[in-house]
Amino acid sequence: MGARDTRSAIREAALRQFIAKGVEQTSLREIADEVGITKASLYYHYSSKADLLLAIVTPILFVMRDVADALDQAPHTEDGIREVLRRYLIGLLNHRAEGSLFVRDASAMSATLGPILPELIEINRRINIWLAGPDAPAESTIRAVAALEVLNTALSANLAVPDADDEELGRVLLDAAMGVLRL
Repeated sequence: MGARDTRSAIREAALRQFIAKGVEQTSLREIADEVGITKASLYYHYSSKADLLLAIVTPILFVMRDVADALDQAPHTEDGIREVLRRYLIGLLNHRAEGSLFVRDASAMSATLGPILPELIEINRRINIWLAGPDAPAESTIRAVAALEVLNTALSANLAVPDADDEELGRVLLDAAMGVLRL
């Protein structure tokens, strides 16, 4: 198994263990055993549990960053807004398992997010400003923030509505977010 494959296997095993037992209750030894490597080998790839947890949730940041970086090319029309929200939502739906950690282990997640929290806040700010529109009044800004929060429900959906498939969840959340924006 190559280094990249090992890193992926470690992340996947850790995600399964963290979801099943919680971050604090899962030992790095258990993760290493599931992957079939030594604990020392795990430490070669990830220096700590926090480092491993950050590697698991960072792809969510990448999704948000990609959406924010493409805002300049998106028309600020109802269809353009729906498309931006749809892309954001699809990215979140692709990371539902990782997102369930935010609900299951909120304290561990808040401690872990430290290195990426400023960027997450800035990305959300950029998206909210774009959604609200140019020179937006406070009500529009509040609606923009609320619309993104509606979409972020996708990250906790595995716990709240585990039987909902991505298509239904996506449709309902996108319609709800557009309703919050009143579009």
